[in-house]
Amino acid sequence: MTQHQPQPHQRLRGLNLGGWLSQIDAIQEKDPEKFPGIDKHMETFITAADFANVSSWGFDHVRVPIDSYLFFTENESPVESRFVNLDRAVALSKQHGLKLMLDLHECPGHDFADAANSPVQKLFSDDDACLKKAEKIWACLSERYGSDNHVLFESLNEPVAPTSAIWNAVKDRLCREIRRHAPKSTIITGSNMWNWPSTFGELTPFDDDNVMYCVHFYEPLLFTHQFAPWLSQPETKVKRTYPSDYGPGFTMKYERVFSKGVWNKDRFVEEFAPVNAFRKKYGAPIICNEFGVYTPVELEAQLRWYDDLLSVLKDMDIGFSYWNYKNLDFGIISVGEKLHDALPQYGNPERINHPVLDVLRKY
Repeated sequence: MTQHQPQPHQRLRGLNLGGWLSQIDAIQEKDPEKFPGIDKHMETFITAADFANVSSWGFDHVRVPIDSYLFFTENESPVESRFVNLDRAVALSKQHGLKLMLDLHECPGHDFADAANSPVQKLFSDDDACLKKAEKIWACLSERYGSDNHVLFESLNEPVAPTSAIWNAVKDRLCREIRRHAPKSTIITGSNMWNWPSTFGELTPFDDDNVMYCVHFYEPLLFTHQFAPWLSQPETKVKRTYPSDYGPGFTMKYERVFSKGVWNKDRFVEEFAPVNAFRKKYGAPIICNEFGVYTPVELEAQLRWYDDLLSVLKDMDIGFSYWNYKNLDFGIISVGEKLHDALPQYGNPERINHPVLDVLRKY
């Protein structure tokens, strides 16, 4: 891709459907007694009414994360009884005038458990056996849905390669495989280390004119993830507001320091500077297709965070996909989450978090 002026494009605005065809174990853990089993969950958790909601609220797309082990055998053969749910997602999104971002959330050698327990995920090791498996998965997905022009293919969720050079090489292989089977589809790919903005300066563009680049953002984690049960660091167990000074921050996986210093709208502009520079240099459309605040955090502070972030994204012509539409501790809708039963923002028959929905719709 040569350097040129940004071209006009549609700035996308949408919601994630996480927990439907991915991270189902996290749904099960919250209410194991009522969990209906994987296949029944896929059939009932998201329905036509949910696609109608997204459309009626004024959004233009859904991002649908999938975990490959739910849809493919160990030999990368498709499990057709599960694929009917993905087929339904593709059909319902088209029926309701929505684009669908098909996100490979977990795949062989790349999953959340592996990220927590392994110094180098197998997908990014010298042995490319897992990468070949991921290529076969993308060959199947892109061939199956490549003729559906409202479907966009996202190469991999939140890569954590040891170096950006390794991720750039892996990213190019995955994108080439998608393009081989879906010559006209938009491909989405992002930066290394959880698609964080700070690594965009090391991201090489895929040499293709129909690519969108994605970034994820949850900083300052000490605010957005305070008291989240899946984080164990003592710094995350402190009540905090936004904007604020978060001091020295804290250290997470790979010795990376998060949340250090003052966080406010100016800091967001600073953090997204590498992303905006990439956008301007390559004329590439960008989407922040994951961001959010853990639902129990003080609501008024959440709304200030959303207002600041969304205004910065809009000023930079960066689209968004909010995490998450339903449940998983960030849901616009929360159903059957005992931890959040008494939260006032869900105190209506539909269990819709209207304050957060309203701020998203503003932008």
